[in-house]
Amino acid sequence: MRELSFVLILYINLVMFALLYVYVHRYRKLVGFHLGMNIAMALGGLVALSTGIFLIFQYPFHFTAITMVATLGGMGAGALFGALFDYQTMLTGLVNGLMMGMMAPMLGAILTDPIFFTVVLEVFIFLIIGVLSAAVKRS
Repeated sequence: MRELSFVLILYINLVMFALLYVYVHRYRKLVGFHLGMNIAMALGGLVALSTGIFLIFQYPFHFTAITMVATLGGMGAGALFGALFDYQTMLTGLVNGLMMGMMAPMLGAILTDPIFFTVVLEVFIFLIIGVLSAAVKRS
């Protein structure tokens, strides 16, 4: 049951990131390049981090495949969010997704209390999504 909850949390996170993409896409012409770069870096890293950690909780002995999935997911999310603004922002999101995707499964593999870490990670994800949404709305 615990493993199923990690997959459900990962699914909810990915749906929230997709909804945030739709929201940012609506306001992309109003958002400056500095905020766009912060959005691309934050979301590329968060997608890679949540994908890598929650998949390593679900499949602990498939380290190589999970690292590749988390890296590609983070790079894709960073590139998608960055492409809303300009090419330099896309490159920054891509590289940040790459770095977080490489590190997230390592972090998930060494955790001793995954429930506590999941709660803290979800609080940070909701906080960052809220701050980014408010920043996009104000711009």
